[in-house]
Amino acid sequence: MTTEPENLLSDFDRTFAAMKQVRETFTPKLTPREVGRITSVATGIAKVSGLPNVGFDELVKFPGDVLGIAFNVDEDEIGVVLLGEYWHLNAGDEVERTGRVMDVGVGDGLLGRVIDPLGRPLDGNGPVAASDRLPIERPAPHIMDRAPVTMPLQTGLKVIDALVPVGRGQRELILGDRQTGKTAIAIDTILNQRDQNVLCVYCAIGQRASAVAKAVATFREKGAMDYTVLVVTEGNDPPGLAFIAPYAATSIAEHFMAAGRDVLIVYDDLTHHARAYRELSLLLRRPPGREAFPGDIFYIHSRMLERATHLRKELGGGSLTALPIIETEAQDISAYIPTNLISITDGQIYLSPSQFELGVLPAVDVGKSVSRVGGKAQRPAYRAVAGELKLAYAQFEELETFARFGARLDANTSNIIAHGRRIRACLKQPEFSPVSVPAQITVLLALTAGLFDHIVLDQMIAAEGAVQKSAAHIPPEVCARFGSSDKLSDEDRKAIIDTARQALAPFQPKPEPQAGPKPELASKVKPTSKGSPAKAAPGGAFKPGISTEAKDRS
Repeated sequence: MTTEPENLLSDFDRTFAAMKQVRETFTPKLTPREVGRITSVATGIAKVSGLPNVGFDELVKFPGDVLGIAFNVDEDEIGVVLLGEYWHLNAGDEVERTGRVMDVGVGDGLLGRVIDPLGRPLDGNGPVAASDRLPIERPAPHIMDRAPVTMPLQTGLKVIDALVPVGRGQRELILGDRQTGKTAIAIDTILNQRDQNVLCVYCAIGQRASAVAKAVATFREKGAMDYTVLVVTEGNDPPGLAFIAPYAATSIAEHFMAAGRDVLIVYDDLTHHARAYRELSLLLRRPPGREAFPGDIFYIHSRMLERATHLRKELGGGSLTALPIIETEAQDISAYIPTNLISITDGQIYLSPSQFELGVLPAVDVGKSVSRVGGKAQRPAYRAVAGELKLAYAQFEELETFARFGARLDANTSNIIAHGRRIRACLKQPEFSPVSVPAQITVLLALTAGLFDHIVLDQMIAAEGAVQKSAAHIPPEVCARFGSSDKLSDEDRKAIIDTARQALAPFQPKPEPQAGPKPELASKVKPTSKGSPAKAAPGGAFKPGISTEAKDRS
């Protein structure tokens, strides 16, 4: 009877002894929290005091889980860019340091999602499954870590792939006035990356909600969401979110590039980004410069676009291709922000309002557009026809201007203008309908061979469609050379041109029947009033006679 209470007491003794040992070894640690106070709140920014140890670009936390970035670090106070709704913040509210910089979630779980620059979902599909986090501001790869740009990035647009080629790892600027089709070119390029082993990141900066919804609907309809991440800030979002959006999108793309994958990123558009940074800088009392932009406006774009590159094989061989978009005003490409971006990037695609109004879509101005990588990143099959095509198109644009004055043109000039009009007709392309590589090369070779020159302009759309369909009948061994580094042989070119000629046979004008001799006209010929009657010429043709008075006058 006494053994059970004794066992119970011994159990209690052991338990209390263990608790005493744990209590004696436990050392409480104090975690310091550095807390400051809001001194003033303005549109998108806040002034904070009481945080003397805060660092530049460090995240600070406001009431309501609103985050901010320390932008101005002064002796007495700091200027903070707010990254969320700030209407509930008041002077005197607490501000806490986080001890970290702004970062964003990355990984394959972001594919097919629509998020904001903070990584929060906007598509209503639940939380985002990120496998890692990267800071939004990262140093660009070193020069020795980069490889030359040699692989093309097919846009599916004939005028760009043939005349202004873009390589994987290149930075190609798209600029033009409002409503000239800049976003359409970027979306077409993303749609063409389906089954091309290229991931895409579309960054909408300060766009209208309706425009973003239209882009998302297009991606879903065409099946592009499977390989695309959308980072979105709308026009009513705070300027701080618009400022960090392209940096967050670049970090998401860099994660895929570091894994050895090819990535395309579109910034739509950096004009809104520059204006958001100007707004923040003026509110934070930074000294303004040209057009009221701060002095480091060039640097905020260059440090971001320098992160687009092609890595060496030892580092995975991934690439990041950037397509920044800039909006010009009144076709002024020599303005401050456009010239900054032109000097940073590796070429530009300029969209002309005049061509847009004439219905030439995409409205690419070939004369003002250039790719500084050029044929180095172009397939040999394109390279064989691009030089002749660009020269012929440039000659046509010059001659067409003079032809508008009603001057008489010789036969050679008329042929150049007729050929150029058919080039322009073939380079037209409807929206959201990218063209495959074999179809493009077949159309371009048919153009350079002059197969379209005798076709009426009204039938050019149907004729070009027939040539594109005929590309499916090209021998497989010839199609295999389209994607390789092998040049097209004369036999390959002949096979392609013969295929195109057969497709264009129904559109060729039929020869007019020649009129034969009509002897019955002799009975209808009447003698002249003064002179001999009409005389028959050999072969049934008739010539009017010459009167005697006429002979005398001669």
